[in-house]
Amino acid sequence: MPERSASDNSGMQNRNFDLIAFDWDGTLFDSTQIIVRCIQAAVLDVGGQKPTDKAAAYVIGLGLMQALAHAAPDVPPEKYPALGERYRHHYARHFNDLSLFQGVLPLLEMLKARGHLLAVATGKSRRGLDEALHSVELRGVFDGSRTADETAGKPDPLMLHELMVQFDLPPEKILMIGDTTHDLQMALNAGCPSIGVSYGAHEPEAFTVLKPLHVAHSVPQLHEWLLANA
Repeated sequence: MPERSASDNSGMQNRNFDLIAFDWDGTLFDSTQIIVRCIQAAVLDVGGQKPTDKAAAYVIGLGLMQALAHAAPDVPPEKYPALGERYRHHYARHFNDLSLFQGVLPLLEMLKARGHLLAVATGKSRRGLDEALHSVELRGVFDGSRTADETAGKPDPLMLHELMVQFDLPPEKILMIGDTTHDLQMALNAGCPSIGVSYGAHEPEAFTVLKPLHVAHSVPQLHEWLLANA
């Protein structure tokens, strides 16, 4: 996908945030419940004990193998490749059932119109993200993206560090938005401000210690906050 260079950052100095980085699943993409079911099915397929909904939801946002290993502590490491294959099998069956949360496209269009750079920082693989972005509606929307398999899984800050370098921005000018503690911890580790959204995988009570600037309880609330404060 085309990515803007740092030389395109002129004229952005008056914004509170020059680049806004979004998590994908549970933040922009309405996929939380399907991912939970796919994790549970994959673990059962390889003979593990079915994770609870809470345990399966907790690992959303991590890299795939990191997530599956955490969700299925009774599955031996030699079965991890099969576990990953079974997860991908189940997820592929439901891919066409997934969609952006209502209101996400107008939100992204508003931010683009105001001149913000937009990026995705996700625990998905590069292949998985590219498949999700293969939409006419999203073509050209994002200026950059980083995935766990090409950098490091959350909450390691490498995704955000690489975006800082790519766009020649200090951490305080990058805002990270996500639905999990992994997203907000990554932002904290990178020195970036963050916003939590409560409509995804993690309960918002866990966000407080990670000091997000705001917790939005819906996409319209997120839109309103960014319009007033970004």
